[in-house]
Amino acid sequence: MKTLCLRCYVTGRVQGVGFRYATAEKALNLGVNGYVRNLPDRRVEVLACGEESAVVALRNWLWQGPQPARVSDVRCETLPHQDVHGFQID
Repeated sequence: MKTLCLRCYVTGRVQGVGFRYATAEKALNLGVNGYVRNLPDRRVEVLACGEESAVVALRNWLWQGPQPARVSDVRCETLPHQDVHGFQID
């Protein structure tokens, strides 16, 4: 099984619209580990680690997010494997 870890920064109307909770639900459904948190500059940061196809599916989903969100950009960087378990909302 090929694994992948991404740190993504999501820009747009992504705070105050349930983005973190919807992201955590999607990640858990896909079996992706990591976290999601709001940043002071109004972006959302997502760490996603797991089976490559699941992490890619979550990355693609970040472009839409939950219904009220309006995503304008998603920038991701590949990281070395992170030993994270579960998916946290920070």
